[in-house]
Amino acid sequence: MTRATAPLLALALTLVAVAPSFAAEESALQFPKQDDTIVEHLPTHVGNAAERRAAIEAERAQRSQLQQHPQELGLALKAAHDALERGRLRGDPRELGVAQAALAPWWGHADAPPEVRLVQATALQSQHFFQQALAELDAVLAMPSGVSLPVRAQAELTRSGVQQVLGHFAEAEAGCRRLVGVDFMQLGSSVRLNGAACLAELSSLQGHADTAAAALARLAGAPDPGSAETVAGAPAPGWLNLMRAELAQRRGDPAAGVLFAAALKANPDVYTQCAYADWLLDAHRPAEVVALLKGNEAADPVLLRVALAYKALYGTNNALTRDATTMLGDRYDAALLRGDKSHGREQSRYELDLRGDRRAALGYAKSNWSVQHEPADEVVLARAAHAARRDDAAAPLWQFLRETGGRDVRLAAGGLAATPFLPVAFGTAAASSPSPFAARLAANRAAAASSPASPALAAAFAVPPSSRSDQ
Repeated sequence: MTRATAPLLALALTLVAVAPSFAAEESALQFPKQDDTIVEHLPTHVGNAAERRAAIEAERAQRSQLQQHPQELGLALKAAHDALERGRLRGDPRELGVAQAALAPWWGHADAPPEVRLVQATALQSQHFFQQALAELDAVLAMPSGVSLPVRAQAELTRSGVQQVLGHFAEAEAGCRRLVGVDFMQLGSSVRLNGAACLAELSSLQGHADTAAAALARLAGAPDPGSAETVAGAPAPGWLNLMRAELAQRRGDPAAGVLFAAALKANPDVYTQCAYADWLLDAHRPAEVVALLKGNEAADPVLLRVALAYKALYGTNNALTRDATTMLGDRYDAALLRGDKSHGREQSRYELDLRGDRRAALGYAKSNWSVQHEPADEVVLARAAHAARRDDAAAPLWQFLRETGGRDVRLAAGGLAATPFLPVAFGTAAASSPSPFAARLAANRAAAASSPASPALAAAFAVPPSSRSDQ
C-alpha cells in the first residue's frame, strides 16, 4: 500500500492513491446455492443519509449522461476523476474499472489525449505496473504540443512519485525541481508547494530527516516540526500533515500521532486510516485501532490492521482474531487466482504476524522489495528476514540504505542484527567494530546539523503561508 500526494489539478489525479489492492467484504470466490444468497456488500457512501442519497443520485445521473454522450471527453474525464477519488476514499479497486469504462473510446490508444494517458498511468501505478505507468507519463511529457501546463505538472508530480516508490531518488528529485522552477510558475503556489514538499521528503529519505522535518513544518505554516497547529490558524493540507507524520514516525518522534490525527481529519481515506493504525499498533494501542477502523473492514489493508489489533487485544485463538485472519487469507487467495500479486508487503505481515509462517513472510517481503523501495517495505523486509533467521536476505535493503543514507528507527524492531544503520556482515563482524555505514550515518548527521539545505531546495521552501491551499 503506497501513499498519495496532493492532487494539483482540477482532474485531481491521485498519485499512487488506489495502489493498495482492496477487496469487497466477500471477495473470496463463492458459488451461491440459493437465489437470495448475498454475494456482495456494495461500498457505503460517506456522510449522513441525505448526503449519501445525494451522492448516489449524482453518480446515477453522471452514468446516464455518459451513456448518452460517450464521446464527450470532458464528461468522461470528470467521471473518471470521480471514480478515482471514490476509490481513494473507500479503498475500492473496482473504481479503477469504472474510470477505464468511462474513457473506453480512448483507452489504450497510442493517439489518446494526454489527459486520458494520465488517467491510464494512474490506474497502472495503482496496480503496481510501475514501468508501464512511467511509459505513459514519459509519453505525455514528451509530447511537443497539445499538453496543457496543468496536465504536464500533474504528469511530473505523478512521475516523481512513482520514481520515489521505486527508490530512484535522483530521477524523482529532478521532476520535483522542475515543478518549483520557472516552467510552472504561472500555475501558482499549489504546484510550488507540492514540488517543495516532494524535495523535502526526498531529502528526508537520504539522511537529512531533521532538516526535512523543519522544512515541512515551515511549508505547513507550523511553529515547529511536532505541531499540527499553524501560525495562521488555518489547518495545513491533509496530505502535507500525512507526509510530516510519516517522517516523524521514521524519526521516532511521538508527535507523529498528533500529525496522523490531523491528516486523518482532513483526508479520511483508507491509506491515512491504515497509516495511523500502524502507528497506533507500534505504540501498543490496539483498542484505538479497532475503534478507528470499525466499519471499514471491506478494504483488505483495513482488515489486516483490525486482525492485528484483535490479536494484540485477545490473542491468536480468540474467535475475532481467527475469523479476521481466515477472511483475510481467503481474500488473498482470491486475489492470487485473479493474477493480482500486488499485496506482497501486507501479505508478508499477514504470514508473519497472523499465521506465524516465517518462510512465507520472507518470500513475500523479498518479492515486494524487488518491485518497490518505500520505508514500509524496508521495515517488512528487515522484520521478515530476522524472524526467519535469514538476516542475509535483507542485504539488498542495507545496500540501498548505504547508497541513499536513509534511516528509520523502526528497523530496530528486527533485533541486534537489524538495528538501524548497522549492516554488519550478518553475524561475522564484531559488535564493537564500526561499520562503514555507521561512519556514513555519522557524516550524514553532522552534515544535516551543520549545513543548510541546497539553494534550490531552500528557494522551493519559500511558499507564502497565506497562499497555501489544499486543492
